[in-house]
Amino acid sequence: MSTSEATTLDELVDTDRYPLADLDGHRGRDVLSRARKDLLAEGCTVLPDFIRPSLQRTLQQECAAMAPRAHFDVATVNVYNMAAGPDLPEEHPGRMAFERGNAFVARDRIPAGSLISRLYSDVVFQRFIARCFDLGELHELADPLSGLVLNVVEPGMEHPWHFDTNEFTVSMLTQEAEEGGVFEYCPNIRSADEENFDGVRDVLQGRGEGSTRRLRLRPGDLQLFKGRFSLHRVSPVRGGLARHSAIFAYSERPGVVGSVSRTQQLFGRVLPEHLEAQGRAVRGDRLLD
Repeated sequence: MSTSEATTLDELVDTDRYPLADLDGHRGRDVLSRARKDLLAEGCTVLPDFIRPSLQRTLQQECAAMAPRAHFDVATVNVYNMAAGPDLPEEHPGRMAFERGNAFVARDRIPAGSLISRLYSDVVFQRFIARCFDLGELHELADPLSGLVLNVVEPGMEHPWHFDTNEFTVSMLTQEAEEGGVFEYCPNIRSADEENFDGVRDVLQGRGEGSTRRLRLRPGDLQLFKGRFSLHRVSPVRGGLARHSAIFAYSERPGVVGSVSRTQQLFGRVLPEHLEAQGRAVRGDRLLD
C-alpha cells in the first residue's frame, strides 16, 4: 500500500486549522465565514497549508511523476477561447491573440491512490467546498478526463488571460516555479449580465494595474476561485522548474461532461462519453466563453 493510500483525510489535511468534519463548530464557522467573505469581495480565497507540511513533499513528488503524462499543445488563443470572426469590431478584446503553452494530465492518467485523487473524491472535502461556495450540493464531473487534472506550465510558457467556463474553480499548487508562474486575476471584471469589453481590453493592453491582484501561492495551498467572472492568468514561468497545480472540477449538477471541441483542445482526444453528451449541455448565462 502506498503512502497516499494509507493516509486518512485527517492525516492529509490540517484539520486542526480546517475542521472539515465540524463546520458548525466555532473554528469551522470561522473558516467558512472568512472564505465566503473573500469570495464575495474578491472572487477568490486561499487556505494556506491546507495539506499538512509533512505530506507536501509527497504531494510534489507524486504530481511531478504524473507530469510527463500531460498532453502538451501550443495554441494561439484569445481571452474567450473562441474564433475571432470577421463580425467582431476592430477594438473588441476577442481580436487580441496570445500563445497558450500549458498542458494537462487527464483524470484517467492520475493514479487513484494519489493524494490529489484521494482528496478530490472525499465526500467530507466535497461538502466543505460546497459550503464555502454556499452551494446546496456539489458533484464530481462525470467527465472521465476533466474531473480531476494536473495543470503543467513548463519554463518559457504561460497560461494567458482567460475566463473559466465553470463559475467556480478549486485548485492546489503542487510545485512552484523557480521564477514567475504568478497567479494574477481581476476580480468580478464582468458579470452574468455585462461583459465589460472595455475593462477587459484595458487589462489585455496593460492598463489594468489598478484592478489586478497577484497571488504567490505555495505548494499545499488550497485556492477557491470564481473564474467565470474574473479574468485571470498564470504569468510566464522561468527557471528550471515547471509549475504544477491540481484542478478539482465539480458542478452543481450531476452528470456534467465536457464538450467535444474543448476536450480535444485540452487533452488531444475524446472518449465515447463526450460524443454521447454532445448537444446536452445547458449554459447558465450568455457570456462569451
